[in-house]
Amino acid sequence: MTESPFKILTDKPMDRRTAIGTVGGMLAAGLGVLQTSCSPMASAAEKEKAKLDWEAYFQGHFQAMTPAEKEATIQRLERSYELNTGNRIDVSAQGARENVLYGYAFNVSKCRGYMDCVKACIQENNQDRASGMAYIRIHELEKGSMNFEEASDDFFHQVPAAGHFYMGTQCFHCQNPPCVDVCPVKATWMEPDGIVVVDYNWCIGCRYCMAACPYDARRFNWADPLVPAEEVNPNQHYLGNRLRKKGVVEKCTFCVQRSRDGKNPACVEACPTGARVFGNLLDPNSEIRWILANKKVFRLKEDLGTEPKFWYYMD
Repeated sequence: MTESPFKILTDKPMDRRTAIGTVGGMLAAGLGVLQTSCSPMASAAEKEKAKLDWEAYFQGHFQAMTPAEKEATIQRLERSYELNTGNRIDVSAQGARENVLYGYAFNVSKCRGYMDCVKACIQENNQDRASGMAYIRIHELEKGSMNFEEASDDFFHQVPAAGHFYMGTQCFHCQNPPCVDVCPVKATWMEPDGIVVVDYNWCIGCRYCMAACPYDARRFNWADPLVPAEEVNPNQHYLGNRLRKKGVVEKCTFCVQRSRDGKNPACVEACPTGARVFGNLLDPNSEIRWILANKKVFRLKEDLGTEPKFWYYMD
């Protein structure tokens, strides 16, 4: 039996007033769309677009979708983009691979603060260009200090700077992610391969997840993201780098559109010094497992019990 969308929305019973308000809001928002789809003055393309937009208003939670519903959702996203822009995108809903748990290691002694990783991440993941949004932050710290409050994240000088070292932070894809626990609508969760994802269609923008994250890994869209058409990465994943909208939270997904295709995240591929290592924690022959076994590694805020799948080490 398919689970009710309201059951997915919250573990708590939804009272009559809340239910009526929720449905009423959705109906009000979709009324204009419905009028367009029925208008004899609208063109065939306008009617099709309105129909697709109407379906989007009532789209189910990704985890509750059947394979057929997922495929229909993907086709709708691709067609909507084509109608709106005249261009094509390829959206995937590829699931987690079996016997895979992704992890990440960062070699502090190799990072030089070049920011190639940040640029590659922005381009790969269709991040907003207007606000300067970036999933990755490179922190410049004085040698001998680990005080991130005194670190510089916006340095505009030649790097590496004398007497300093560099550490990158992003989403650490915790095994016990506090951001997931606080989401009131279950819009974020951890996949079987350890990647913490967001269903942008279900995110209500409450930002509880941002407050709960101890690593400042999530970003909120205060406006509709701006990505020039010629810079849009057409190779997208429903739970990853598909184009987002105003009022939702987004974050690093270990480039799910790449990692589930057997590739490294864009930041790993772009790093000119080899400071970044990504791999399968369940594979005893992987490079990341070798690092964990042979290097002195540490994680940030381990005392919180979040179990981040992101380690730091030095040569």
